Parts: sequence; structure tokens; C-alpha cells
Amino acid sequence: MNKFLKQLMGMGVVVLGLAIGTITLWAAQPLALKSSVVDLSIEPGTSVRSISQLVANAGVNVSPTVLYYFLKLSGQSRQLRAGSYELIHPVSPWDLLQKLARGDENLKAVTLIEGWTFKQWRQALNQSEFIKHDTKNMSDTDIMALLGHQDVPPEGRFYPDTYTYGKGISDKELLRRSLKAMDQKLSDAWRQKDANLVLKDPDDALILASLIEKETGKASDRVFISSVFHNRLKIGMPLQTDPTVIYGMGEAFDGNLRRVDLHTDHSWNTYTRKGMPPTPIAMPGKQSLMAAVQPANSKSLYFVARGDGSSQFSDNLEDHNAAVQRFILKKNKTSSSQNN
Repeated sequence: MNKFLKQLMGMGVVVLGLAIGTITLWAAQPLALKSSVVDLSIEPGTSVRSISQLVANAGVNVSPTVLYYFLKLSGQSRQLRAGSYELIHPVSPWDLLQKLARGDENLKAVTLIEGWTFKQWRQALNQSEFIKHDTKNMSDTDIMALLGHQDVPPEGRFYPDTYTYGKGISDKELLRRSLKAMDQKLSDAWRQKDANLVLKDPDDALILASLIEKETGKASDRVFISSVFHNRLKIGMPLQTDPTVIYGMGEAFDGNLRRVDLHTDHSWNTYTRKGMPPTPIAMPGKQSLMAAVQPANSKSLYFVARGDGSSQFSDNLEDHNAAVQRFILKKNKTSSSQNN
């Protein structure tokens, strides 16, 4: 009897060894794919058995049952991650296991540019591939309500950055991520504000940062432009910034800002109305956010573009007018020489 048991156990060891060898060999062999690239999408909470079936349904020639037991016996089945994956020939069962365990997704990217409006951000999402466009036909108001910001204007509320995503993600999720990022960046900036700031709350800081963002692309000028705006607010002087007028004109702006536009009153016309406009006018980046809450220590009330991307700052109107004449004359001379 003991001899028989020993023989049986020996046979069991041999069979187990053969099984392990067979599985090891199988796991190293490339799987047949219906095409050179197979897209696989796994939702959060999907069971191992369902993942095995999804792999087969996606176009991988494999038995879902065999794959299921392989994944379970691997010891890594609890590590499998949801996501969007590309399976490219050659891919073996072992390669597949490692890809799913690492969460090695095929990621795409969409970039929200500093100074963009919410309309431009939505257009970028609508034109991006492999995104589910769940909000495409929704109004701005409905989108903000969907994101938990009822009655909050969307302008300026989304942080400009590059956002990576897996195939099949909803545009709602990317909007939520950029909204959350801006909330965090704005909160961080507000905690670092200067003690004697004119601004009364983070919303004011966001609005001012958007004006700074649209006024200059030169990093070193941002704190000085912020100082001009702060100095004007302190003495009750209109902010008088062209980008707000252009923003308020909307589709009526044809690329040329005329004197009559500066005198046509609307909510964003900072020539006809004192104080801050009602909303931001664009998406500000980190540098503009920090400039809004940490302006330069200056007495400047005016600035004019030099024509090289930088600005000339002046403390009084007389100096400002002289600077305007100097740089406009320089600009006209440059244009004249280029046309000759």
C-alpha cells in the first residue's frame, strides 16, 4: 500500500511538472491576434474571469477559460488594473499579464494652452481622438452643474496643462481633472498672497491672473503688470485693459479694436467700468496666478508694449504718453522699412 502511494505521488509530481512546463511554454508563445493591433478596454471592478473574456472578445485567439486559470495561478490576478490597452503582435500570455499588472496603458494626450478660453478647451476636447464626447452637446452651464459647480461660470476654472488619458475616457473626466487642478493651484497661490493685497478672495485672484495672462507672454513682466492693476484698483482707477473689451465683444470682434469699442459699455469693458470684470477672460497658468497675488513693489500705473514682447512701465501719464509716442513711432518706422 505504501509503495502504491509513493508511486501515485511520484506520478502526480511528474504530471504537475509536465503541466507547469506546458503552461510555461504556452505562456511564452505569441498569441494570435485578429489584427496587428488590438484595442482592449477594461473598466474598474472587472473580474478576472470577465477580463479573460474581454481579451478574447477584443480579437485575441485564446481560450477565455485557459487564460482565466493562467491569470489566477500566476499570483498576480489581484494586481490587474483597469485601463485602455493596445496589444501589438507579438504578445504572449506572459506579456499580457505583465502589461495588465503594470497598468501599461496606451496613453494619448491633450493640451490646454495658457490663455485659452473655455470655448477653445472644449473645441480641443471635441477634436481629440479616442475620447467619448459625453458633453459635446451640453451647454457651459450644464457642464459646470455636472462637475458640481452649479451657477459658477466656467471661464478660467480649468488649469492649462497636458493631460494624458487612455482610449475611451469621457471628456467629462478630463474636464473634472483640469477643474480640480485649477482649484488646487488657485488655493496654493492664495495661501502665498501678499499681506496687503487689494484682492478680497481667490475668485478675484483668478480674474486678475487671467488679465495678466492675456496682457503678456513675458514671464518677467507679469509681476509688474500685476502691480499696475493693483495700483489702479487702490485709487479707484479703471483697469483699462484691452483683452477684457475683446473678450466681452465675443464673436463681434473682427481682429481690430477700435476707439468706439473702448467706449461701448458692457460687463467686461474695463474702460467704462471700474473694478474687476465679472469673470476671468481666459485660463491663467501658474506664473500668472502667482503674479496676481504677489505683485511687484512699484508705483507704476501705465504700461505699453515695446514691440519685442516686453512692456514699458510708467508712474505717471506724462511719461506714459512719451513712451507710447516713442514705441509707436518705432513700430511705424519698422513697418515702413519692411514695406519698402
